[in-house]
Amino acid sequence: MRCPFCGHEDTQVKDSRPHEDGAAIRRRRICASCSQRFTTIERVQLRDLFVVKVDGRRVPFERDKLARSVRVALRKRPVDDERIERIVNGLVRQLEASGETDIPSRDIGKLVMDTLREVDVVAYIRFASVHWDFRETKDFAAILESIPGTMAQGGPAAGDTDLRPAVAGAYGPGDVKRR
Repeated sequence: MRCPFCGHEDTQVKDSRPHEDGAAIRRRRICASCSQRFTTIERVQLRDLFVVKVDGRRVPFERDKLARSVRVALRKRPVDDERIERIVNGLVRQLEASGETDIPSRDIGKLVMDTLREVDVVAYIRFASVHWDFRETKDFAAILESIPGTMAQGGPAAGDTDLRPAVAGAYGPGDVKRR
């Protein structure tokens, strides 16, 4: 392993331990030349995957790009970083287990959407809006129609136009709890 500080080729592993539910190995290394310490994370890669874009181009699959898009969809949602990492690991495992090396981008998008729909509906809608390139409010309305329990489906929030907070005192003394 090349040292990221001085570029020297000779580094020693000082500590190794499982990382991310055993899906990776975290190694603490030290450079024999400059004595700097650094950490590497090694993941098992079953096969080289390629993404087939809509225009037919074939590009190498990037785990980090998938992880970024899942993180963006789940930003400011009640899902911790460890769970996000498990979600991404699960998605990558499913892609590798498919037996295919060339995977259409729409199939990857569908897999991510199916997973996000189970994890967090708001994240699902965020991801879908980018994946399907929503341009108008009717695009959002259409996806809301497909989700049971939303206002569009006559769920618990339907007709609830009272936007005041449900917590007493949120606006100041005298507010009352409405639920």
